[in-house]
Amino acid sequence: MRIFGYEYNDGGRSKYFKGKAGDCAVRAMAIALELDYKDCYNELAKQNQVSTGQKSARNGIWKKDFELVLKRYGWVWHKAPKFDGRKAYCHDMPKGKVIGRMSRHYVAIIDGVCNDSWNSGQKMVYGYWAKPDTK
Repeated sequence: MRIFGYEYNDGGRSKYFKGKAGDCAVRAMAIALELDYKDCYNELAKQNQVSTGQKSARNGIWKKDFELVLKRYGWVWHKAPKFDGRKAYCHDMPKGKVIGRMSRHYVAIIDGVCNDSWNSGQKMVYGYWAKPDTK
């Protein structure tokens, strides 16, 4: 059995809200960019309203909208590394802070460790956003 690194981190959500939500994009952005959860929530909700008419980031956000917001901060999309015979996981991502895109989920990954409100480290990573200096 593979052991994946995991650290509980809600990105500061508990400071503002109780309970659960589908706000993984907000949490990942707050953690990886070291920004306040509420500021990230408001920015993503505003982008979501422009695209869908719904001013909320509580129930998820489209990849294209998330990418637009991350581009404003200078973050760039990269395909996940390829391996012979297996998929990429959090521990395969480059050192530093990145945001991984998984099936129906976004996660902050710090030095290959999944930082999330649940252990999503066993999910395959399709690709990631990073600052241009992250390799």
